[in-house]
Amino acid sequence: MTLKIIGAGFGRTGTLSLKAALEQLGYYKCHHMLEVMPNDSQLDAWHAISQGETPDWDAVFEGFQASVDFPSSAYWRELAEHYPDAKIILTTRSFESWYDSASETIYPVSSNMPGWMLIIPKVRKIKEMTYGTIWDRIFGGMFEDKDATRQVFEQHEADVKAAFSDDRLLVFHPKEGWEPLCAFLGQPVPETAFPNVNDRAEFKKRLSMVQRMRYVPYILGGLAILAALIAYQAF
Repeated sequence: MTLKIIGAGFGRTGTLSLKAALEQLGYYKCHHMLEVMPNDSQLDAWHAISQGETPDWDAVFEGFQASVDFPSSAYWRELAEHYPDAKIILTTRSFESWYDSASETIYPVSSNMPGWMLIIPKVRKIKEMTYGTIWDRIFGGMFEDKDATRQVFEQHEADVKAAFSDDRLLVFHPKEGWEPLCAFLGQPVPETAFPNVNDRAEFKKRLSMVQRMRYVPYILGGLAILAALIAYQAF
């Protein structure tokens, strides 16, 4: 199987809605970060890529007909060259709204991970993968510098637009709905509404959980001291 569609838009540009739409149109499955985190083979593959190993793209995307979101969108040039017949979709939104969204969701989930959790191999691998493919590779470790990130965002969109002809590239905002997407792909327009998947609330739950994990060492330490005191008194 080969990729038929390559998403070049950054995460938080409606990529989850696009994933749902493409799969409804028959492009099953559509690769997304959701496939990477829980899948050990996917995580291993992307971690290796993040550490500089040469990708085997056909192995990475085995079973997938499309890709959107990070980490794959960070490699849009390489994927477009490897799959020359694939169409490119650049999901987009205003920089201000994108930066606000990314700052509240995907970035803090990576950057606020408590240090003690990095002793867990999978957690350490996830952090190395996200930094190696996204925060360091794309943003040079300067995501928190809004002006620098704006330049990266705008240059990325300009580069994608300059790289492809109109028959291969669709610049798409999910609010535009089915019509431009289906016209671009030569697909009939479904009768159902275009998917609107907003997972910001779910990200906030994850971030809250990560933040609470900071206190685990203190809780365990307190319990250990309490247990020692009880044991001492019993003695």
